[in-house]
Amino acid sequence: MPKSKGLYCEQLLLPSGWARDMTIVFDTDGVITDVRPRENGDDFQSAAGPVLPGMPNLHSHAFQRAIVGLTERTGPGGDDFWTWRQAVYRFVSQLTPADVEAIAAQLYVDMLKGGYTAVGEFHYLHHGADGMPYDDPAEMSHRVAAAAEESGIGLTLLPVLYAQGGFGGVPTEPGQRRYVCDSDQFARIVDGAERASGAGARYRVGIAPHSLRAVGPEALDRAIQAIDDIGTERPIHIHIAEQTREVDECVLWSGARPVEWLLSNRNIDARWCFVHATHMTGGEVADLAASGAIAGVCPTTEADLGDGIFPAVEYFAAGGRFGVGSDSHVIVDAAEELRLIEYGQRLSTRRRNLLARNAHASTGTSLYLDAVDGGAQALGRCTTGIAVGQFADLVVLDGDAPILAGKTGSDITDTFVFSGSGRLAKDIYVRGQKVISDGHHAKEERIAERYRQTMRRLLEA
Repeated sequence: MPKSKGLYCEQLLLPSGWARDMTIVFDTDGVITDVRPRENGDDFQSAAGPVLPGMPNLHSHAFQRAIVGLTERTGPGGDDFWTWRQAVYRFVSQLTPADVEAIAAQLYVDMLKGGYTAVGEFHYLHHGADGMPYDDPAEMSHRVAAAAEESGIGLTLLPVLYAQGGFGGVPTEPGQRRYVCDSDQFARIVDGAERASGAGARYRVGIAPHSLRAVGPEALDRAIQAIDDIGTERPIHIHIAEQTREVDECVLWSGARPVEWLLSNRNIDARWCFVHATHMTGGEVADLAASGAIAGVCPTTEADLGDGIFPAVEYFAAGGRFGVGSDSHVIVDAAEELRLIEYGQRLSTRRRNLLARNAHASTGTSLYLDAVDGGAQALGRCTTGIAVGQFADLVVLDGDAPILAGKTGSDITDTFVFSGSGRLAKDIYVRGQKVISDGHHAKEERIAERYRQTMRRLLEA
C-alpha cells in the first residue's frame, strides 16, 4: 500500500477554531484521513507557518482578467455597469480558444498565489467570433479545463445558458453572439463538458443560467433539466439583483423583484448559488437565508462596477450562508474579498466588527471559516475545512513574515484578512499536492510568457 502523506502544523485552523501541534494525514488521492496530535515516529514535513483551509473562489469569468486596467476611463455620457459591458463585448470579439486558455492559466496561477484552491468558472464564452458553434460545442469549456489542469487548481465548470437580451424575450445584441445558445446547444455543451470531466474525476460540472434577464422561465427549466439528467446534486449558479436597473426591469416584466421571483417560482435549495444578490428587501434577505442557497458575494468586482453593497449584516443575522468570488478579477486575493465585505458594512453603519458570528468573536476567523464552508457547498466540492473526508486543500502562511511575529490563534486570521500587507501565503496545496512552493508555481514562467504574447497581440490589434 502507498504510504500516507502528511503535514505537521504548529498552528492550524480547524472548523472548530485554531489548534496547535497537530498533524494532517491524507491519502494518495489527497483526501484527509486523520487530523491528530503529532505522534512518535511521524516523519512528515513541517508546515512553514500557520495552516488554513484553502478558500474556494465561487465565481469567476476567467477571460475578464485580460481587460483589467482597460476600462478605467469615462466616456462623454459617464460610465456605469452597462457601458462597461459594452467594452467587454468589444474585447471578447478578438479571443480565440488558445487565447482563452492562456488567459485562464495565468489567472489560475494568480488565484493559487492569492489563497484560492478551487474555482467555480461561470463560463459563457462558447462560440466563434461570428457566433457560430465550434465543431465541438464544448471547445471553449475544454480550454478552461485544460488551464485549470495545467495550474493545478480545483475546478467546478459552470457552462452558462444565455438565451435572450432582456426580460420578456428581448433580442440579443451583436456583442452577445458568442454567448447565446438555444437549449439544445446548451445541453450539448454541458454533456461535452461532463464527458471530458471523466464523470467528475477531473473536475466537477454544474450549470449557470446567466440571469433572469438572459434566461426566461422555459429556458431556465430546460437548463435545470439538462443538469438533472446528469446528476441531481450538481450546482446551479445564477446572477441575480446585481443592478437596480435589473431589479426595475424584472418588476416591469413579472411584478416581482428578481430574488423574490426566483424563490417564489422555482424550488431553490442548497445546490443553488445566487451571485451578487446585492439589491434585496428585508423579506428577500430572510427568504434567501432560509432557502439554504449560498449568496455568492464578489465585493471587489461589485465595488469596481458600482453595483452596491451586499446587505451582509441583515443576511448573516438571518442565518444566511455565503462564499466569495473574484468575478471579473480586478483583484485576485481571497483576503481582500473578505476584508471588503466587512469594510462595506462598516462604511454603511459607522460601526466595527459586524460580521463575526457562530462561536468566533474574531471577525477574520468567522468570515474565513464561513466562506470556506459556503464556497465548498456552492462548488459541490469536499473542501469544507481541515477535517476527515475533505480534500487536503491547504494554505500555509509565511511563518517568518514580520507582521505575524508572536501571533497565535485568531490573531493570525485577523491579521491575514485585515492587514492589507501583501500576500502572506507561502505554500498552497490542492488535494495534497503542493502547487505553490515558497510563493512560486513550477510552470509560472511558461504560463506567464504565453500570457504576455497573447496580450501583446490582442492589444496591438
